[in-house]
Amino acid sequence: MSTRDRNTLLLAFAWLVAIAATAGSLYYSQIRHFIPCELCWYQRIFMYPLVLILGIATFYGDARIRRYALPMALVGGSISVLHYAEQKIPGFAPTSCAATPIPCNIEYVNYFGFVTIAFMALTAFVLIALALAAVREERP
Repeated sequence: MSTRDRNTLLLAFAWLVAIAATAGSLYYSQIRHFIPCELCWYQRIFMYPLVLILGIATFYGDARIRRYALPMALVGGSISVLHYAEQKIPGFAPTSCAATPIPCNIEYVNYFGFVTIAFMALTAFVLIALALAAVREERP
Protein backbone atom coordinates (compact mmCIF):
# COMPACT_ATOMS: atom_id res chain seq x y z
CA MET A 1 0.00 0.00 0.00
CA SER A 2 1.37 3.39 -0.95
CA THR A 3 1.88 6.19 1.55
CA ARG A 4 -0.85 8.20 -0.18
CA ASP A 5 -3.39 5.36 0.09
CA ARG A 6 -2.48 4.75 3.72
CA ASN A 7 -2.82 8.45 4.51
CA THR A 8 -6.20 8.59 2.81
CA LEU A 9 -7.46 5.68 4.93
CA LEU A 10 -6.13 7.25 8.12
CA LEU A 11 -7.67 10.62 7.28
CA ALA A 12 -10.98 8.99 6.39
CA PHE A 13 -10.95 7.10 9.69
CA ALA A 14 -10.23 10.29 11.66
CA TRP A 15 -12.97 12.10 9.73
CA LEU A 16 -15.52 9.37 10.45
CA VAL A 17 -14.64 9.45 14.15
CA ALA A 18 -15.12 13.24 14.18
CA ILE A 19 -18.48 12.85 12.41
CA ALA A 20 -19.62 10.21 14.92
CA ALA A 21 -18.51 12.33 17.89
CA THR A 22 -20.25 15.41 16.54
CA ALA A 23 -23.41 13.46 15.75
CA GLY A 24 -23.33 11.95 19.25
CA SER A 25 -22.99 15.32 20.93
CA LEU A 26 -25.82 16.75 18.86
CA TYR A 27 -27.96 13.70 19.67
CA TYR A 28 -27.44 14.15 23.39
CA SER A 29 -28.14 17.88 23.33
CA GLN A 30 -30.82 18.19 20.65
CA ILE A 31 -32.73 14.91 20.95
CA ARG A 32 -32.14 13.81 24.54
CA HIS A 33 -32.14 17.46 25.69
CA PHE A 34 -29.04 17.16 27.88
CA ILE A 35 -27.78 20.69 28.50
CA PRO A 36 -24.01 20.86 27.88
CA CYS A 37 -21.78 22.14 30.67
CA GLU A 38 -18.96 24.60 30.09
CA LEU A 39 -16.33 21.91 29.51
CA CYS A 40 -18.66 20.17 27.04
CA TRP A 41 -18.79 23.40 25.05
CA TYR A 42 -14.99 23.67 25.01
CA GLN A 43 -14.72 20.09 23.77
CA ARG A 44 -17.22 20.87 21.02
CA ILE A 45 -15.15 23.91 20.01
CA PHE A 46 -12.29 21.55 19.22
CA MET A 47 -14.32 18.64 17.76
CA TYR A 48 -16.80 20.33 15.42
CA PRO A 49 -14.22 22.02 13.15
CA LEU A 50 -12.43 18.68 12.77
CA VAL A 51 -15.42 17.38 10.81
CA LEU A 52 -14.94 20.09 8.20
CA ILE A 53 -11.15 20.21 7.98
CA LEU A 54 -10.65 16.43 8.09
CA GLY A 55 -13.36 16.02 5.45
CA ILE A 56 -11.60 18.45 3.13
CA ALA A 57 -8.22 16.85 3.84
CA THR A 58 -9.64 13.39 3.13
CA PHE A 59 -11.20 14.54 -0.13
CA TYR A 60 -7.92 16.08 -1.34
CA GLY A 61 -5.62 13.52 0.31
CA ASP A 62 -3.81 16.34 2.10
CA ALA A 63 -1.50 14.92 4.76
CA ARG A 64 -0.41 18.43 5.76
CA ILE A 65 -3.66 18.81 7.72
CA ARG A 66 -1.90 16.89 10.46
CA ARG A 67 -0.12 20.11 11.44
CA TYR A 68 -3.43 21.78 12.24
CA ALA A 69 -5.75 18.97 13.25
CA LEU A 70 -3.42 17.09 15.60
CA PRO A 71 -3.00 20.03 18.01
CA MET A 72 -6.79 20.50 18.01
CA ALA A 73 -7.29 16.84 18.91
CA LEU A 74 -4.66 17.01 21.65
CA VAL A 75 -6.10 20.15 23.25
CA GLY A 76 -9.65 18.80 22.99
CA GLY A 77 -8.50 15.51 24.50
CA SER A 78 -6.82 17.37 27.37
CA ILE A 79 -10.09 19.14 28.13
CA SER A 80 -11.83 15.75 28.05
CA VAL A 81 -9.33 14.37 30.57
CA LEU A 82 -10.05 17.27 32.92
CA HIS A 83 -13.80 16.84 32.42
CA TYR A 84 -13.64 13.10 33.06
CA ALA A 85 -11.53 13.68 36.18
CA GLU A 86 -14.12 16.14 37.47
CA GLN A 87 -16.80 13.51 36.95
CA LYS A 88 -14.98 10.58 38.52
CA ILE A 89 -12.60 12.06 41.11
CA PRO A 90 -14.47 13.85 43.90
CA GLY A 91 -11.70 16.38 44.59
CA PHE A 92 -11.87 17.72 41.04
CA ALA A 93 -15.65 18.22 40.99
CA PRO A 94 -16.10 21.89 41.92
CA THR A 95 -13.13 23.45 40.08
CA SER A 96 -14.11 24.35 36.51
CA CYS A 97 -17.84 24.83 36.44
CA ALA A 98 -18.73 25.64 40.00
CA ALA A 99 -20.40 28.96 39.15
CA THR A 100 -22.16 27.82 35.97
CA PRO A 101 -25.79 26.66 35.72
CA ILE A 102 -24.80 23.11 34.70
CA PRO A 103 -22.07 21.58 36.87
CA CYS A 104 -19.32 19.76 34.98
CA ASN A 105 -19.39 16.76 37.29
CA ILE A 106 -22.92 15.79 36.26
CA GLU A 107 -23.11 12.43 34.50
CA TYR A 108 -26.06 12.29 32.14
CA VAL A 109 -24.97 8.82 31.08
CA ASN A 110 -22.74 6.30 32.81
CA TYR A 111 -22.55 3.13 30.76
CA PHE A 112 -20.76 0.18 32.40
CA GLY A 113 -19.95 2.41 35.37
CA PHE A 114 -17.26 4.42 33.56
CA VAL A 115 -18.38 5.49 30.06
CA THR A 116 -19.64 9.06 30.35
CA ILE A 117 -20.04 11.65 27.62
CA ALA A 118 -16.63 13.08 28.57
CA PHE A 119 -15.11 9.60 28.24
CA MET A 120 -16.70 9.20 24.80
CA ALA A 121 -15.26 12.56 23.73
CA LEU A 122 -11.84 11.56 25.08
CA THR A 123 -11.99 8.31 23.14
CA ALA A 124 -12.82 10.19 19.93
CA PHE A 125 -9.99 12.69 20.44
CA VAL A 126 -7.51 9.88 21.14
CA LEU A 127 -8.56 7.92 18.04
CA ILE A 128 -8.28 11.04 15.89
CA ALA A 129 -4.89 11.93 17.37
CA LEU A 130 -3.55 8.40 16.83
CA ALA A 131 -4.74 8.35 13.22
CA LEU A 132 -3.21 11.77 12.55
CA ALA A 133 0.05 10.79 14.26
CA ALA A 134 0.31 7.88 11.82
CA VAL A 135 -0.17 10.10 8.76
CA ARG A 136 3.10 10.72 6.92
CA GLU A 137 3.73 13.53 4.49
CA GLU A 138 4.94 12.36 1.13
CA ARG A 139 8.41 13.51 0.18
CA PRO A 140 9.04 14.46 -3.45
